[in-house]
Amino acid sequence: MDTRPQSPPPKTVDAYLRRIGATRPERADAEALRDLQLRHLLSVPFENLSIHLGENLVLEDKPLLDKVVEARRGGFCYELNGAFAALLRGLGFGVTLLQGRVFGKHGRLGIPYDHLTLRVETVDDTGPWLADVGFGDQSHHPLLLEERGEQRDPAGTFRIAEAPEGDLDVLRDGKPQFRVDRRPRVLADFEAGAWYHRSSPASHFTQSLVCSRLTEDGRITLSGRKLVATVHGEREERQLGDDTEVLAAYRDHFGLVLDRVPQVRRAGSGAPAQ
Repeated sequence: MDTRPQSPPPKTVDAYLRRIGATRPERADAEALRDLQLRHLLSVPFENLSIHLGENLVLEDKPLLDKVVEARRGGFCYELNGAFAALLRGLGFGVTLLQGRVFGKHGRLGIPYDHLTLRVETVDDTGPWLADVGFGDQSHHPLLLEERGEQRDPAGTFRIAEAPEGDLDVLRDGKPQFRVDRRPRVLADFEAGAWYHRSSPASHFTQSLVCSRLTEDGRITLSGRKLVATVHGEREERQLGDDTEVLAAYRDHFGLVLDRVPQVRRAGSGAPAQ
């Protein structure tokens, strides 16, 4: 039985491209990859709302595509990069899933399978590239995976450095962001990491709400009832009022049509946190 990932149907690929405001590229080259990643970041929010809305997470191509494309939602790394990988395969790119561990406070690494990122091969032999639409505020453009010098990006100066045991560290402005294991993975490998981040009281995803999207001139983020807009480096913060205003913010800034306001819930329970 062939267990290799399959490309999504052409109609799903076309719908995905419409979702991010892109046209089907003539070929799967570096320029197309760069455009697709940027458009994805501008269109599909990084959000953890499903955890607090009691929605299931299924790490398979179809449910991920259904959420991002049909339901017009966002997600966190497993969902966003999982769905993006399917899109890229459907457009002729070579895609390998890689597992990463995020650097936290005091430089401490997170759990294995903390993050899902992508190694992407293009038809113009310019890569391989590290593509990522699921790390929140990260590089706008793909990074050359084998380049060890500085790589300038609108989000800062990035560098990929050798790490112990053959791994790679991704640094932004000199600060380590996450460590990448170069061995190929499949979606099912990330089940334990996804379970941890959806259920553990120690996961920052269970402790707070986040919905964030890159904009043409900065970033917009809604965390609970706090809306933060960064425009050309200037930060403006305001508290939203009633549920109607919060739901309108999700709709107007992120394209998310929700039937109720998400509330942080205690890990392992269905009750809102007190």
